[in-house]
Amino acid sequence: MSATIDYYELLEVTRNADDATIKSSYRKLAMKFHPDKNPGCDDSEAKFKSISSAYSVLSDPQKRAAYDQYGHAAFENGGMGAGAGGENPFSDLGDIFESIFGGGFGGGRQQARRGADLRYDLEITLDEAFHGREAQIEIEVSTACDPCSGSGATPGTGTRRCNLCGGHGKVRAQQGFFTVERTCPTCHGRGEVIENPCRSCGGEGRVNKPQTLDVNVPPGVDTGTRIRLTGKGEAGPNGAPAGDLYIFVHVSRHAMFERDGTMLITRIPITFTTAALGGEIEIPGLDGARHTIHVPAGIQSGKQLRQRGVGMPVLQGRGRGDMVIEIVVETPSKLTARQKELLRELQATETGDECPQSKGFFDRLKTAWSDLTE
Repeated sequence: MSATIDYYELLEVTRNADDATIKSSYRKLAMKFHPDKNPGCDDSEAKFKSISSAYSVLSDPQKRAAYDQYGHAAFENGGMGAGAGGENPFSDLGDIFESIFGGGFGGGRQQARRGADLRYDLEITLDEAFHGREAQIEIEVSTACDPCSGSGATPGTGTRRCNLCGGHGKVRAQQGFFTVERTCPTCHGRGEVIENPCRSCGGEGRVNKPQTLDVNVPPGVDTGTRIRLTGKGEAGPNGAPAGDLYIFVHVSRHAMFERDGTMLITRIPITFTTAALGGEIEIPGLDGARHTIHVPAGIQSGKQLRQRGVGMPVLQGRGRGDMVIEIVVETPSKLTARQKELLRELQATETGDECPQSKGFFDRLKTAWSDLTE
């Protein structure tokens, strides 16, 4: 098959096709002509290599732009703007810079691109945030291709020097009085290109696979806590290092407690008799223990009581925060005849001194009325 067949024709798309259309057509053709589905068929293998080469160009914005402008000359015999005889016009320039400064011009070829970092959102309960837990997550992520060990090349084959940049990883072009240097669109700065792409990964050196990962969630985590799994992100292309995976923790609402840092807050309703006479209430904590709260006589609604050291654990530290109990005095809405009779007896004995806030308010109210009538 001729190497000069138009890449758009090879992938059966128009020149103005978008990325999604190109990708979809490539997948369909790759499935059809894959050597594993056509064993022993040289034509299918050649077709598969051709469409893989075409897709490697048209799926990359820089390569596609160079191809649209210069055609196959952008990637063959020295690339776009090659002089007579097909020599690479940048090779001599690179040699000059190398002789003066050492290494390739522009700092030499680029280091292999690291894989992208990934994010995973993990929802846990407040009890799990208190005790910590071992979680297993399922995630699909690109990993190094097994057959080629992440190199992107067919086992037993290697790479060759990039013709466009002469192995330097960068190209230069004159624009008026300025010289513009940019990453080579063919080799992406590596200075080398793969001659025989791996069939399993198409030369990328990575494939998407589902993975099960163990995540250690420590006690004391809160919403927004990030857990970093080094090297568990997306694999880098052609054997480059993998990125990291960041687990973002989200703690769900609890039926009884609200959280403020290491402090646990709960609102407890009590009867007005308990509020007047005092008493004790028991609260089950997240630690599994039952905590006894002493309610002083005469407590008012909204008053906060504090139990020290029984709140949330300190993340990556020692000790625990406090538990804060906000008292809500509940007025009875259903009373028996006897209960009403007892309350009337109590009311008859009231002098006003039992409730100083009420007495003070009404005293101020009387004074205000007196001032208005004078």
